[in-house]
Amino acid sequence: MRILLVENNRQLTSPVRTELRDLGHEITVAASGVDALSLAASQEWELLIFDRAALELDALGVVRTLRSGGVVTPMLVLSRAGDDAEAGRQAGADDSLQAGFSAAQLADRVAALGRHPRRAQSKTLLRVADVEIDVLTRSVRRGGKNLVLQPREFRLLEYLVRNAGTVLGRSTLLEKVWDCHFDPRTNVVESHISRLRAKLDRGFTVPLIHTIRGSGYCIREPE
Repeated sequence: MRILLVENNRQLTSPVRTELRDLGHEITVAASGVDALSLAASQEWELLIFDRAALELDALGVVRTLRSGGVVTPMLVLSRAGDDAEAGRQAGADDSLQAGFSAAQLADRVAALGRHPRRAQSKTLLRVADVEIDVLTRSVRRGGKNLVLQPREFRLLEYLVRNAGTVLGRSTLLEKVWDCHFDPRTNVVESHISRLRAKLDRGFTVPLIHTIRGSGYCIREPE
């Protein structure tokens, strides 16, 4: 099984690496969150394992980012002693093992996850017209030009692009982008749309975000 092991143990070998290789698995090590995000998104893996006992990085944060970016590979979190056993699952991992586990327990979990049904795939690279969004790296380009967006602006653009061609009302955007299930009667949507338009259209002649009077907003391919 091709496994990406995320740990920053700088020793030439670690107990987890040794046990997995003894079981006949092909192991690649990612020693940082950046490496883990890049490798997990760019290559095919049968399992991702996060060894929190050997990590200084926020392993659960990496799990959340990968899941929110659409990575569907089964994930196993090896937790430190005293960690919440459910923390890994809550972050999006498929299973977790607490420190003190045996080689046999690790082998059983890895084998089970190797048979785990895959989740529905979600796109991590989004495109509409000449706009490209990389959900994992949180980067946006238009016409090859990098755009710098604030986190909420990014979420707003991502939602518009995922629903390209659909008119999205103010209440829908408040719920999906701001997690607000009531109308606070502010101009937060309008102000963010205005700022996003300014960044998206600067230097370009064709606007992409359209206001549909009385209905909402829509991003679509130029006619």
